[in-house]
Amino acid sequence: MSVLVRAGVWPLRAARAVIPCFWRGKYFSSGKEPAENNLVTPMLRHLIYKIKSTGPITVAEYMKEVLTNPAKLLGIWFISEWIATGKTAAFQLVELGPGRGTLSGDILRVFSQLGSVLKNCDISVHLVEVSQKLSEIQALTLTEEKVPLERDAGAPVYMKGATKSGIPISWYRDLQDIPKGFSFYLAHEFFDVLPVHKFQKTPHGWREVLIDIDPHVSDKLRFVLAPCATPAEAFIQCDETRDHVEVCPDAGVIIQELSERIAVTGGAALIADYGHDGTKTDTFRGFCGHKLHDVLIAPGTADLTADVDFSYLRRMAQGKVASLGPIQQQTFLKNMGIDVRLKVLLDKSDEPSLRQQLLQGYDMLMNPKEMGERFNFFALLPHQRLHDDNLRRTKVVQEVSVHNMKSFLAEVSSLITKDLLPCHLDWEP
Repeated sequence: MSVLVRAGVWPLRAARAVIPCFWRGKYFSSGKEPAENNLVTPMLRHLIYKIKSTGPITVAEYMKEVLTNPAKLLGIWFISEWIATGKTAAFQLVELGPGRGTLSGDILRVFSQLGSVLKNCDISVHLVEVSQKLSEIQALTLTEEKVPLERDAGAPVYMKGATKSGIPISWYRDLQDIPKGFSFYLAHEFFDVLPVHKFQKTPHGWREVLIDIDPHVSDKLRFVLAPCATPAEAFIQCDETRDHVEVCPDAGVIIQELSERIAVTGGAALIADYGHDGTKTDTFRGFCGHKLHDVLIAPGTADLTADVDFSYLRRMAQGKVASLGPIQQQTFLKNMGIDVRLKVLLDKSDEPSLRQQLLQGYDMLMNPKEMGERFNFFALLPHQRLHDDNLRRTKVVQEVSVHNMKSFLAEVSSLITKDLLPCHLDWEP
């Protein structure tokens, strides 16, 4: 498997405060199928939540979700890494900022589908979530209703229980409180919402960008430059060539903790986010109703984000682990078998119009001018992982052992493809 094959992980953004834009319009029937045949699948529940949150979605968005839902690819990535590292007797699945728990829930369904592969492995789930409200929503998504949750607000593990498949699950406010052990860490659209410091190069050196009150309009904010150096300037590299940079100290602390854990106890971290490799400058922006929104207008009503600087994450790993990537979504999807998935859909479709729509959807996902280069993936692995004999078949480190992944996909092809049809999206066995 490509050690850093990135999944087309589509943004859930459930943890972000976005003001829904209400939409009214005409509607069309989805067909004459009786209600009892319209199964309430996990994908359907995900789409319903998405639509309730942000309004009706385009056909292109619908196809994107159905064709390449991230969880199956991520679940397979983790299992393949587990196999490649010797099938440890146990591993922890750790998600940072799990939103509503949808992604972890879908990954756990993949684990259930591949139960024959994981049958001798003890798995536990650990979620890092500071929001009590979101943790309760995650519990509703992930846990078995018949098994009461244990709660202790003052303890490092403030809530724990069992998933619907019987796997132990625990909630923490801090990554450092999670037990050390062989773990797979997942951060999907987590780092791009962490706060950044912004700096502008001036004739007098670097100056931090601050937010102040507009002296001419008392209820308006504006950007200003600090009159002198600020403490956060220490995060800027001496050889920085850009004239504007954004740094995220919180991200650096988290990467250092992940690197230390992986170096000592093994495992891997997969980070999926919007970002760049130290090339972009001003990426701080706001979104409201899927539209760009001035970050200083009506604070609290928009979704604020800044692209992840993966070169900064790489530096923060400090060489303790191997850092691979970032690689673009199109590369990840290609390595993870999107072409196979598309072929299954096309083979099952007799309607020329549907086939054309599928091809258009594929182009949207893979075309560099569309979504193919917008989303990136980055991995942290033990150095020993790269010295494995099975990983010496490639010329590019990000595409290590794609042959192994294809072999693995072939072994579980029936499980990978059985839910691809529009009429069968349920991942339950």
